[in-house]
Amino acid sequence: MKTIKYFIQFLIISALFLIFKILGLQLASFVSSKIISFVGPLFRSKDLIISNILRALPDLDKKETKKIIKNMWVNYGRMLAEYIFIKEFRELKFQDNIEIYGQNILERIRKDNVPVIFVSGHFNNFELMAMHIEKSGINLAAIYRPLNNRFLNIIMERIRKKYICKNQIKKGISGTKQLLYFFKKKTSIALMIDQRVSQGIKSNFFKHEALTTTIPAQFVKKFKCKVVPIYIERTQGVNFKLTIHEPLEYADNETIESITLDLNCFLEKLILKNPEQWIWSHNRWK
Repeated sequence: MKTIKYFIQFLIISALFLIFKILGLQLASFVSSKIISFVGPLFRSKDLIISNILRALPDLDKKETKKIIKNMWVNYGRMLAEYIFIKEFRELKFQDNIEIYGQNILERIRKDNVPVIFVSGHFNNFELMAMHIEKSGINLAAIYRPLNNRFLNIIMERIRKKYICKNQIKKGISGTKQLLYFFKKKTSIALMIDQRVSQGIKSNFFKHEALTTTIPAQFVKKFKCKVVPIYIERTQGVNFKLTIHEPLEYADNETIESITLDLNCFLEKLILKNPEQWIWSHNRWK
């Protein structure tokens, strides 16, 4: 039954992608935002989303909460349509749509040829971050979580490997071994630190314990490498601002726990900057 459901989803998304390609980036992004704003809430728990928002922002009133949820679905929809235009973003046809802040930091990393750990979260449009890092001439491997829908996952993996970052590492134990392999070959690593993981530690995230990846902290302790936060926000329509932050360095006496907590605190600040541009539908505090 699940296979049939996934195949129907695949057919619908494939048809939408064809329509979006005909419409062009700007119109497709707008139309998709309207579609997902209507359809999205039917498939995700509203109670979970509200619970997540109020864990992080307990003082929000109902009106502000509704606004965040509404704009989150708008951003979800825009991201869906924009996947089909990733090739054009890669080939700089839409380079005027992305403002870059901190490009000098990427240039420094490239020249030093010393691998770093890039960290971020599922902000809007998060795929463009790894794409820009690799386009800047930095050897990069990105960790990703395969989609549950194996039919759609084939499309997404092809897009990611061809236009976003050619070195894609599946999340999991086998992926950790690949990370070490790439890092030892002077390849930087990019990963999202905002998702719940099965192998991690409980670390405070908005004053509530959440299972959090320790990969960045482990690499800091093992290789004394730098951690570089990166953030993307949608400024208007299909325009973005991408910010590369100065590298974070940690003293030898820092622990796995303290580094992980510090990165969670940094992530909180990025989320609070634009709460409606983070994906609140994940069961982050399960």
